[in-house]
Amino acid sequence: MKPLLVLGSTGSIGRQTLDLVREQGSGLSVAGLAAHTSWEALGRQIEEFRPPLAALIDEDAADRLRPHLPPGTRLLSGPDALVQLVEEARFEVAVHGVVGRAGLEASFAVARTGKTLALANKESLVIAGELLIPALAAGGSALVPVDSEHSAIAQCLRGEDSGRIRKVLLTASGGPFRTATAEDIATASVEQALAHPNWSMGPRITIGSATLMNKTLEVLEVHHLFGLPGSQIEVVVHPQSIVHSMVEFCDGSVVAQLGPPDMRGPIHYAVHHPDRAPASLTGFDLASFSRLDFEAPDLQRFPALGLGYRCIERGGSAGCVLNAADEVAVAAFLEGRIPLPAIAEVVEQALEACAGPAPTLESLQAADEAARRHAEQALAALSPTA
Repeated sequence: MKPLLVLGSTGSIGRQTLDLVREQGSGLSVAGLAAHTSWEALGRQIEEFRPPLAALIDEDAADRLRPHLPPGTRLLSGPDALVQLVEEARFEVAVHGVVGRAGLEASFAVARTGKTLALANKESLVIAGELLIPALAAGGSALVPVDSEHSAIAQCLRGEDSGRIRKVLLTASGGPFRTATAEDIATASVEQALAHPNWSMGPRITIGSATLMNKTLEVLEVHHLFGLPGSQIEVVVHPQSIVHSMVEFCDGSVVAQLGPPDMRGPIHYAVHHPDRAPASLTGFDLASFSRLDFEAPDLQRFPALGLGYRCIERGGSAGCVLNAADEVAVAAFLEGRIPLPAIAEVVEQALEACAGPAPTLESLQAADEAARRHAEQALAALSPTA
């Protein structure tokens, strides 16, 4: 049995990872589970999987859970619980599904263990890719991306010389507003923005799909994961979400990875990498594969997409600033304080004001804090209720 550490186990990625563990003959077990505040959901998972270790970041939530723990499970708690869990658990693969800046230290902790990091926390690369990639190499850890697009690129590159890449074609569904007018986007409700046509994801990622800011983060991921400049990364809108991404090689050949829009596919690939293990997941389906459309993204309606390329050019703390400002702006939109297009405006302002060199994690922390302050100031100027 391959023991998994599931960080963010009560979130979308974590729950789907545990779906795979449940499958008969999965060959997977659970070495540890971690959540932020969802103590009841974590408690149910602990009762089912009986891991030796679990973690809750929120101390109050941990106090509520402790009386209900089954024998044999020890609960870690507090702001350092994720890192402590990584350091103490006996695992082979850490599936990292924590969302946002909160997952950064855990990624570096896994890098120090020499174990495999199945990374869905894209912010670790967006914020600190220039530091994390060398840290993984120094610790002997393998990094396998869980994002469907980056998993697809990695699969397309198996056995290939990366020097033969002409460009990567990063696919985007276009989100709920792919065909909407600028006026419709400007007046979009939270409910409309969260209604993704293809994927079931957490709220921040779903809002990012509505603005294409999520694709901006993924452009930065491609840059760090595969060492490619912005000029070799092209975003293509593909509304069916069947082609998860493509690689065009120097001879004009285009290799694509296809599958239904089901995150269990890239998770399964990551936890079994470098092998391919049997699964009950759906493969080719004539009805859903019968039509594959592609179109160019509209930067007028979705200006957020251009910010990722700007971050690649600037380097340093640019990705960190972009992520921090986006977290603040998305929260404000979900609270009804700003319209959807204001998210990109706030992020761009922070990027212009706060980005700079960032040779250490400490300097990235300072940039993160500065970007959040600047974003809050921008929000105050945009909304009288902020």
